[in-house]
Amino acid sequence: MKNFVATTAVALILGTSAYAEGHTGAFSDMTFDAATNLNASELIGMRVYASEADFDGVTIAENGETEWDDIGEINEIVLTRDGEVQSVIVGVGGFLGIGEKNVAVAMDSIQFVAEDGDANDYFLVVNSNQVGVEEAPAYEYTTPMSDMDHDGMDTENADMDAAEVDGADVDEERTPLTAPMMERDGYATAMTEDLTAEDLTGARVYGVNDEDIGEISELLVTADGALDRAIIDVGGFLGLGEKPVSVPMDELQIIRSDDGSDLRVYIESSEEALEAQPEYEG
Repeated sequence: MKNFVATTAVALILGTSAYAEGHTGAFSDMTFDAATNLNASELIGMRVYASEADFDGVTIAENGETEWDDIGEINEIVLTRDGEVQSVIVGVGGFLGIGEKNVAVAMDSIQFVAEDGDANDYFLVVNSNQVGVEEAPAYEYTTPMSDMDHDGMDTENADMDAAEVDGADVDEERTPLTAPMMERDGYATAMTEDLTAEDLTGARVYGVNDEDIGEISELLVTADGALDRAIIDVGGFLGLGEKPVSVPMDELQIIRSDDGSDLRVYIESSEEALEAQPEYEG
């Protein structure tokens, strides 16, 4: 009986070992090598440039990318069922990231161009020009349920960074404001073409005396895709009980720090005066 138990135990151990080996073969002891490896998550959000020059195997001088066309940023990465990276989806055009179209760029057409003296600093460049980008076909992501949510509701526009709105719908009785002309050391007025919807959404809004008034929670665009208004959440306590107020973009001043690390939005109003404006009901 003891021999039977011992034999069974050995068989169980050997069987378990074989079972483990048979189910761990899919895993590898990989060490990330920054010289050759790249996480896909690092590509999401990276800017993509277009140039008619060929940069294969060469580097560029510092700030050399300013000679290229900045066409947009990577929004998605598309793989084949075999696990190969087929294309990256780049959002191009639009205004402040709103109204842009997605285009598919073949992964093997993207050149990784390093900056002189800094191998870890690289740029993504495609051999094209602005005209080619504008004429590129729009990428459409479709699935059998792409236009319906789990309740059968239409969600085609559910993931938009900003809502489309008819300006007349929010033109309630309100006192128009004049955009301030604030000057702050280390800051300059931000050009709208250098901003994205992500930059502005969540940005703090200040009065002319640097009073923290609220934050931008949403951006509204007209039917033709032009940026129209910012929805500013004002009042409340710790994010509770805030009142959304619609403010035309031309009543705001946007400034950004010289190093790009901070963005501030100014309005010619106090918190109390802005809170007295009509509530936006979107």
